[in-house]
Amino acid sequence: MLNKQYPPHDMNVVFDMMEQVLKVGDCHERAVDEMNLLNRLMASLPPEAVEYGMQFLHGVTGLPKSCDEIMPLYVRFVSLAEYCEKIEFLRDIPENMTHEDIMKRSEIMESLERHEKAFCKPLLGFTIKEGDTDPAQVPEESDYNGTSTLHLLNLNAPVFACRDPLATALFYENKLGFKAAHLDDEAMPHIRISRDNVCVVLVQGDIRPMRNLCGVKYDMYLFVSEPLLFYNEVKGGGVKIIEDLPSAESSVNDIFNRQFVIEDNDGRHICVSQSTE
Repeated sequence: MLNKQYPPHDMNVVFDMMEQVLKVGDCHERAVDEMNLLNRLMASLPPEAVEYGMQFLHGVTGLPKSCDEIMPLYVRFVSLAEYCEKIEFLRDIPENMTHEDIMKRSEIMESLERHEKAFCKPLLGFTIKEGDTDPAQVPEESDYNGTSTLHLLNLNAPVFACRDPLATALFYENKLGFKAAHLDDEAMPHIRISRDNVCVVLVQGDIRPMRNLCGVKYDMYLFVSEPLLFYNEVKGGGVKIIEDLPSAESSVNDIFNRQFVIEDNDGRHICVSQSTE
């Protein structure tokens, strides 16, 4: 049961409040990792799902059916908030404690293990890897046993020919969450759209989807860590769905990865498939 006053809508403030408690220490060694994991997952949700998470934090239980598959994230989020409240309560040791005070503190101490058991366990396909480091740190050494910590190849980008590159860029920005960079200082004027580790180059030209030229089923694959999160995002944006996303339960015995197919404004079919890495 939560006792603190939390903001009605701003989840970033809630995570700031948790950080202030956990950074002091004297809590489970993976508590900060748990907070970072939940923060990353919440940040990947569409705004409506984040708002439902805030409602759940404030005790609202009658959430829409669309929240069912991400309900474990909401439960872990509220559990961590309760854990932080308990840690903060235990730090404040009164000079004179009654028998009731002692029993209450003992009960809270025993209840911490219930929260801590969940820390950093996989959630919605995500987990904290052992030995994660700050991505801003530059490795000092290389592994010469076939691999290297220095990556010479940074990114690849398929080239999409479009009748109207600007219209296609706007579609990917408004519907799929990409960001566009308009470049005309290179040999081939183009618009580069990117999101996370995915980059696509848009150029002026005749539209020739790969599936029409080569007889393949899709024009591009997008590999995502959790298809449901991206599916809810694009469906909410009104993107045309060619093949729906199967439920997690029904796809257990499928020979293919869990996936769905969308169509962009130029008629390309893009398969969004669950990453196995």
